[in-house]
Amino acid sequence: MKIVVGILLVLALVILGLATLRFLDRRADQAEWKRLETFQPDEPTLFSDKMVAHLPEPARRYFTYAIRLDTPLLPVTVIEMQGQFSLGAKDDPGYKPMEAHQILAAPEGFVWAMRTRGGMPLSGSDSSRWTRFRILGLIPVARFGSDADHTRSAFGRYVAEAVIWAPAALLPRPDVTWTSVDDDTARVTIHHGDLSQAVDVTVDGAGRPVVVAFQRWTNANSDKEYRLQRFGAITSDFREVGGYRLPFHVEAGNMFGTDDYFPFFLAEVTKIWFPGHKL
Repeated sequence: MKIVVGILLVLALVILGLATLRFLDRRADQAEWKRLETFQPDEPTLFSDKMVAHLPEPARRYFTYAIRLDTPLLPVTVIEMQGQFSLGAKDDPGYKPMEAHQILAAPEGFVWAMRTRGGMPLSGSDSSRWTRFRILGLIPVARFGSDADHTRSAFGRYVAEAVIWAPAALLPRPDVTWTSVDDDTARVTIHHGDLSQAVDVTVDGAGRPVVVAFQRWTNANSDKEYRLQRFGAITSDFREVGGYRLPFHVEAGNMFGTDDYFPFFLAEVTKIWFPGHKL
């Protein structure tokens, strides 16, 4: 009997410890979310095509499509989504239904909180500071970050996602530059402290950013070694939200443009809004 009681006591302590860790993680998510909201301007300036008149033509096409004239420039965006998420490979993706919400505040950071449904549910969050996921809501299966590799990889991700969902964050300024790649593709480069990331955006005739691609610092490869790899997204289903025209369908994955590419992230946006403002 004493052995059984001892085992139960140990199990109770383990569960309590895991529950406490989850509580602390969620509190960190909330604190980072609130920090990023503070980068939304209280009195935003209004968009004018004069702001982008000197940019390469594909970049001008992108901005004048993505932001209507006289729209308040709000660089911090919140996206709610559902869709499919894969932790597998191209030959066996094993997609799982997922739902997530995310705050983007490039170049300062992001938080993406996600959970899957069915089977062994996965939940947790990615940010510019950490990756923390667990199964069954308690058991950690991924917990890393706060190092140079993670920071560099995360920076690439949320700069690229700003191209997709937060165009106001990418207007030209000393740390944001635009150059031409070809007739339909422009390259934006963002510098933030020691970090730098270039992202190519290909627009259609109307200016919709239909392809977003970049070289991402990642260890998502068979060697599990950090290196630059092609990452990309295909976007569609553009809708207007408060003067912004943004994609509500996104497919993204590693090895973009190669035979090894498969989209592990298939998202249908359910809502986009701008914290601190009603448009």
